[in-house]
Amino acid sequence: MPAVKQISEQRDPSREKRASVMRDQADTRTRIQDIALKLFTDQGYEATSLREIAEALGVTKAALYYHFKTKDDIVTSLAEDRLRSVEELAAWAAAQPRTDETRRELIRRYADELHRSRHREIMRFFERNQTSLKNHPVMEKARAKMLDLLAFLVDPGDPATVRLRSSMALFALHAAWFLLKDDDMTDEERQTAGLEVALELARR
Repeated sequence: MPAVKQISEQRDPSREKRASVMRDQADTRTRIQDIALKLFTDQGYEATSLREIAEALGVTKAALYYHFKTKDDIVTSLAEDRLRSVEELAAWAAAQPRTDETRRELIRRYADELHRSRHREIMRFFERNQTSLKNHPVMEKARAKMLDLLAFLVDPGDPATVRLRSSMALFALHAAWFLLKDDDMTDEERQTAGLEVALELARR
């Protein structure tokens, strides 16, 4: 009997259906974020409507509203995804000894995050819509989290030149994706170039 019960539980149609619905909803949410991010970046946040996002996705506005009621909701969700990864990286750094190797590893991990995810696309969107988003709450949060990361790269009493180089290290990783975007390079080559410059800047 226990074996029969276990098989029955494994094949529970209602459980499988719920899991399938949840996967579909997560996929739809991700697609909305991806399409909205592209439209916001290409044609501007203010110039993009929810109707255009829905049309680009091939869904009704009602389906879009199920996940996001406003454009601000989409922006907030994108920023929160990025902020969450930065917070996790800052938490990791806080638990490590403040050594040169920890600083280098922090830079490597941040470079990996930029390479693996859509963080660089989100940063490009912020950059191109600074006027529209300057008073958006997520912008202040984003700045604060980046300052948290930068704080791990410097020590109290460091001279101004060291603080400046350390700060520029993280921005060098960003610049690799912005300034080299039109070069005939692979993403891996871009990441490698940015990391090399960042590690050089962070050297004491």
